[in-house]
Amino acid sequence: MLNLIIAGSFIVLISLSSWKSKSLTLSGAIGAMFVGIFIYSGFSWQGLVLLGCFFGSSSYASKYKAKLKSNVMDIIEKGDQRDIVQVLANGGIPASLGLLTILFPNFEDVFLIGFCVSLAAATSDTWASEIGTLSKRDPRMLFTLKTVPRGTSGAVSSLGTSAGLLGAMFISVVSILLFSLSPYFLLFIMIMGFLGNVFDTILGQTIQIKYCCSACHKITEKQVHCRVKGEKLNRYSFLTNDAVNISSIMLATLLSILIL
Repeated sequence: MLNLIIAGSFIVLISLSSWKSKSLTLSGAIGAMFVGIFIYSGFSWQGLVLLGCFFGSSSYASKYKAKLKSNVMDIIEKGDQRDIVQVLANGGIPASLGLLTILFPNFEDVFLIGFCVSLAAATSDTWASEIGTLSKRDPRMLFTLKTVPRGTSGAVSSLGTSAGLLGAMFISVVSILLFSLSPYFLLFIMIMGFLGNVFDTILGQTIQIKYCCSACHKITEKQVHCRVKGEKLNRYSFLTNDAVNISSIMLATLLSILIL
């Protein structure tokens, strides 16, 4: 019980510090507290460290050369200060696996690998998005290869792809060290994590909602742009960016568990 109290206090302190530093909104800080508690309950302090590696590196990537990303902020739906929806979009699956580990301890080993994969996928996608926007060349849509503005969902660049692969590798290496996993899982977690980034790209191009601003005709994730309501580009699209994030992480995690 004492360890849980100490861990809970640490989680609250880190969440509030992230709110004060404007990495999280107040709702995001509250969401991070619950995510942290569930992860600690299932995966102990090692799980918190791995979560911290994702959050710390992603926050740094978001703020790195932020002035060069000003044009991208006009396209994406939300800014770099994460709210509770964004926290749960990236941390909801890892937290759920922590809860499942408590409820079904016989499957602890499988859930642990799924947990590592889920954070590898979240990190891969975040690094690809944040660092990819710094590419000197405009990215291309995955299927059509059409050149689009930086920050467009479903677009890829060599810089973003490399960053995504490095993000998955980073979490994979830390996972092996923290949980003393077999070296076999080094490649497995990295590949499945990067695959989550690929799923995110595919969903972002096909069924993520995008709008065309009625005033400036810019393609954006924001329904209201230039103070006017935009026109939906694809009548069959229905997922927001946050929904795409959690869906891609879930797909990569479920696939890894099924393989195991």
